[in-house]
Amino acid sequence: MAGAPPSYCFVAFPPRAKDGLVVFGKNSARPRDEVQEVVYFAAADHEPESKVECTYIAIDQVPRTHAVVISRPAWLWGAEMGANEHGVCIANAAVSTREPAAETEALLGMDLVRLGLERGETAKEALDVIVSLLEEHGQGGNYYEDGSSCHSFQSAYLIVDRDEAWMLETVGKYWAAEKVTEGVKCICNQLSLTTKMDAEHPELRNYAQSQGWWTGEDEFNFSEVFSPADDHLDCCAGKDSLEKQEESITVQTMMNILRDKASGVCIDSESFFTTASIVSVLPQNRSLPCIHYFTGTPDPSRSIFKPFIFVDDVKLVPKAQSPCFGDDDPAKKEPRFQEKPDRRHELYKAHEWARAVLESGQEQGHKLRKTMLELEKQGLEAMEEILTSSDPPDLAEVGDLFYDCVDTEIKFFK
Repeated sequence: MAGAPPSYCFVAFPPRAKDGLVVFGKNSARPRDEVQEVVYFAAADHEPESKVECTYIAIDQVPRTHAVVISRPAWLWGAEMGANEHGVCIANAAVSTREPAAETEALLGMDLVRLGLERGETAKEALDVIVSLLEEHGQGGNYYEDGSSCHSFQSAYLIVDRDEAWMLETVGKYWAAEKVTEGVKCICNQLSLTTKMDAEHPELRNYAQSQGWWTGEDEFNFSEVFSPADDHLDCCAGKDSLEKQEESITVQTMMNILRDKASGVCIDSESFFTTASIVSVLPQNRSLPCIHYFTGTPDPSRSIFKPFIFVDDVKLVPKAQSPCFGDDDPAKKEPRFQEKPDRRHELYKAHEWARAVLESGQEQGHKLRKTMLELEKQGLEAMEEILTSSDPPDLAEVGDLFYDCVDTEIKFFK
């Protein structure tokens, strides 16, 4: 598992995306047997001088954190992807760079995803949060629940709100970012920023010169300077999938792209698997709610995307959450990861049965797939109605939305 797995993250802005909607999506490529959970955390006030325990280190807490919904590997604190109550979505991808990532425990890229969501009201605010924490605490530590070796990576982020997106790429504490307000963009496991940088670490270029990676005379090209020598700079499977769409990009288009194994966007290899996926719709009309669709299960081509909308009274969904092992969790004890507990949640277990049936390729599998897509379609149509109706949605119903969808899915698999 030496290289960073290709987790594809996408955004499409109007007019490429339909009806004044910003469409965001990500496939999380992780070790095959890893379980992801979908967890909601309400907005909260915190005591002065309190700390927040991230995956490996504790840092200063802020006075108030926003409500967030995240999809995360069940053993860690942070998030692979998620959204907050203000319509900010963040996804990250592990990237390989010329400078090896630190194995020393610090903040993980995934911790910074959650911290950005909890502390940023806009994409730009979330970007500022991430780079200031990177400067203060650094990034490092094992990306996988693996006691036998340390897999550490640098991180790239796609940070999106209703108005703009920021592509942020990091090398240690150094970083550069590009602002995006139109067209389509994709990030994966390689650096992709070139000469257009709208913000950067003040010492970035000096650092590149001091390492002998840039002469100071040529035009500064971020990915050329910081990519490993053997990197062929080809992150285009995802970009091609998005750019070749002739029609406007909709939620359904994004789901189809994430399900595409032939293009390599939906990874299913010996070591890695798409262990969870997200698609979010952010209407540029602020009177409409943002809608976030999570699978909470592996392989989007065999999963149901289920909608979530932020309201004041969201019903928690324990069936999509992994068991909690508290201080006995092998991820929290040192040396870490000496055992691997069973982190499967109820939804994951029910879905394992469905995956086996679907993989059999028999009549029962075809029927099951058809019914799963029908369930998903009903959810999509109900959400479309919310976005096009002149009446505000029933808040009680919306608060139970994700809970009801998970519940229906589990009952259906049983």
